[in-house]
Amino acid sequence: MTEAPTPYELDADTMTGGMRPIRQAVLSIGSNLGDRAGRLQGAVSALEDTPEVTVVAISSVYETEPVGAPEGSGPFLNAVVLLDTTLTVHTLLDRAMAIEDAFERERSEPGAPRTLDVDIIVVGDRVAQDDTLTLPHPRAHERAFVLVPWLEIDPEGEIPGHGFVADLISGVDASGVTKREDVEIIL
Repeated sequence: MTEAPTPYELDADTMTGGMRPIRQAVLSIGSNLGDRAGRLQGAVSALEDTPEVTVVAISSVYETEPVGAPEGSGPFLNAVVLLDTTLTVHTLLDRAMAIEDAFERERSEPGAPRTLDVDIIVVGDRVAQDDTLTLPHPRAHERAFVLVPWLEIDPEGEIPGHGFVADLISGVDASGVTKREDVEIIL
C-alpha cells in the first residue's frame, strides 16, 4: 500500500503553514453490546466529523462471533472504514480512542465485550511499534472480520509485511463472517 491518493500529494497545515502527506488509513470498527448498528454508525459519523480526515469508503456490515472473548459474549457487528488523513498516526489513535470513550468503551480485560472497538489496521505503508501503537495491527492478517470487509472496499489492499488482503483471506476461516443485508452505515 502506498500513501494515498499519491505519495506526492500534500496538504497545507493551516496552523503552521507546513506540508504533510495525505495517507490512506484502514480502520476496523466493531460492537457487541447494546445498539451495535447505532454505535458503528456513530463511529463513522465521528470519523467523518474529524478535521483532516475524509472517509473514502465504508464496507458492508458483517456479523461475527467474538474472537478471544469470555464465554457467553454476544456476536459482533463489524465493518471496515477506508479514509484519507493528514493526521499523524498518534493523533489518529487518540481520535479513535476518544470515539470509543464517547460510546462508553470499557477496557476491563482483553477480549471483553465492548460497546465500540475502533482499531487502526494500517496507515499508508507505515510500520511502527511503540508503547501505544503497533502498525500494521499485529493480528489483522489473521482476522476474517477485518479481511473480508476490507477486501470488499479495497481489492488492492495490502498489509505491510504480510501481503495483499486478497491473498491473506485464503489463510483464514471466513465461514463465520456473515454479511448483514439489513444493516447499513451511511455517510
